[in-house]
Amino acid sequence: MKHVAILGSTGSIGTQALDVVAANPGKYSVTALAAYQNEQLLAEQIEYYRPRLAVLIDKQAADRLTKIYKGTTTILAGEDGLLEAATNAQTDTVLTSLVGFAGLKPTVAAIKAGKNIALANKETLVAAGEIVMSLARTHDVHIYPVDSEHSAVFQCLQGEKKSSVRRIILTASGGPFHGRSTAELANVTIEDCLRHPNWSMGRKITIDSATLANKGLEVIEAKWLFGVEYDQIDVCVHPQSIIHSMVEYIDGSVIAQMGLPDMHLPIHYALSYPERSESKVPRLNFSSLSALTFANPDVETFPALKLAYMAGKRGGTMPCVFNAANEIAVQAFLAGEIKFLDIAQIIRYTMEKHTLTESPDLPAVHSADTWARQCSLTAVNDIKV
Repeated sequence: MKHVAILGSTGSIGTQALDVVAANPGKYSVTALAAYQNEQLLAEQIEYYRPRLAVLIDKQAADRLTKIYKGTTTILAGEDGLLEAATNAQTDTVLTSLVGFAGLKPTVAAIKAGKNIALANKETLVAAGEIVMSLARTHDVHIYPVDSEHSAVFQCLQGEKKSSVRRIILTASGGPFHGRSTAELANVTIEDCLRHPNWSMGRKITIDSATLANKGLEVIEAKWLFGVEYDQIDVCVHPQSIIHSMVEYIDGSVIAQMGLPDMHLPIHYALSYPERSESKVPRLNFSSLSALTFANPDVETFPALKLAYMAGKRGGTMPCVFNAANEIAVQAFLAGEIKFLDIAQIIRYTMEKHTLTESPDLPAVHSADTWARQCSLTAVNDIKV
């Protein structure tokens, strides 16, 4: 039995991870749950999964839960509670699905505590990939990807030598605006952006999918997870989201991982690895597929992807700055303060203003994140609608 802590348990990935746990009785126990402020849903999760401890990062929400909860689960609050959930002795695997840069500190703490990581927080590797992967090697910790694209690559690489890989091909749905022109995107609404054609995800990642910033984050994550160069990572738009990614080998063979667009499958694989166990995810029916189509991404209309490649190749603190600027810009867009096309412009502005640190340690990464957020907020204030 694996003993799992889930950080971000009330979000999209966290709730689906708990679905996987519930569908596999006897295979997993939930040792800890952590969420930001949804005390009502967390209370329901505590009642069903009976973890040893549960955390609400928002202290007021934790106070509200403490007043109404009468069971045996220990209720903790704030960052200290989050770090306890990531490192408690009963856990062997930590699924990290917190949104954004906030996932870095608990993931590092879990690695230092010797916990294997089921990684659904790509920003951890975007901001501090070299540091995190080095720590994982030092502490003999395995990092299993949960993102559907990286899970696909991970599966395609099984049994193969790294030296045999020619390139990794990350597929992208293209989001809700695939094929649109810049002019057509000038006045799209938040609701337009949140109508993803294939996936049900949180608001932030759905906006990232619409701008292609999410694919840019995945490119940087892939570089660190699989130890390849950026010139070996391509992005291919595949609107049907049936092929989740591919690996091309030096002999010309291409291996693809396929399935319906359902996050339960990559979560199930990350938690069950190295075994494959029976799951209840919907099966792919090839006779029902009318077509699988592919196209190059339009990086002129959706420049966030090109900016991510630039940040990754520049290295140092630049990927952290890309991520922080994107987080601030998306928050501003969701708050109705800027327009859709302003997101990439704010990222570009912040990257251009940044003074790079070539080989940052963790304090330098945190400093770069703080600086980039302040710089991006300045840009937001200058162009508020």
